Amino acid sequence: MIKGSCCCGAVKFELTEKPSMMGMCHCSRCRKLGASAIAFVKSESFQITKGNDKITTYKAVEPYKYDRCFCSICGSALGEVLSESESFPITANCIDEDVGLENKFHEFISEKPSWLEIGDTAKQFSEHPHE
Repeated sequence: MIKGSCCCGAVKFELTEKPSMMGMCHCSRCRKLGASAIAFVKSESFQITKGNDKITTYKAVEPYKYDRCFCSICGSALGEVLSESESFPITANCIDEDVGLENKFHEFISEKPSWLEIGDTAKQFSEHPHE
């Protein structure tokens, strides 16, 4: 069982399997929300175990497609933990242990600030990756 939580511990979740991949989002929205490192999980392997009532949502506006959830107490970015999709992104920083993920992509590099240098060879996309 892989455990995760917000900073204050009011929201907790569990994963029955390792996330399928990790990526970095460089859009201004994710940078401001503190949610640039994202890990994709399958809905059947993800369960909120505490604090569902402590989660608040920031709705996406085009060109972004994912709503972002936060702990209403400490403000930790959680990703899209209330999603009804088969697979969705969560904030990788909320996973409480090292699950051995390697970055697979960088998205929205068109919005990446000049002071941030990409230091790996993962694929790069100007916006959302095309499936």
